[in-house]
Amino acid sequence: QVQLVESGGGLVQAGGSLRLSCAISGLTFSNYAMGWFRQAPGKEREFVAAITWYVNYADSVKGRFTISRDNAKNTVYLQMNSLKPEDTAVYNCAARLGGHSRSSKEYRYWGQGTQVTVSS
Repeated sequence: QVQLVESGGGLVQAGGSLRLSCAISGLTFSNYAMGWFRQAPGKEREFVAAITWYVNYADSVKGRFTISRDNAKNTVYLQMNSLKPEDTAVYNCAARLGGHSRSSKEYRYWGQGTQVTVSS
């Protein structure tokens, strides 16, 4: 019954912004670390950001992306600014019971993904 649903992806020009949202149901949201991962065609899935009581970012997005969570709404966000073509990927929200991890293998629950395409 656990469900994660991402939204907010789309097509933007380089330098633009998007905010991804992930709505979670079926678990005690505050007990889970939440993460964002992305996977481009022909590439391995990579860590983007995660949040518990602190935040952690991949070096490639640090200073441009911001992860946040709203416990009252059971939602995690990824604000993406100064987007680059290399950010183009399918972005997935994921949940892990306990502490933060940068490894996709440590996350149990996953959303369906939302496509982000950055042109120019």
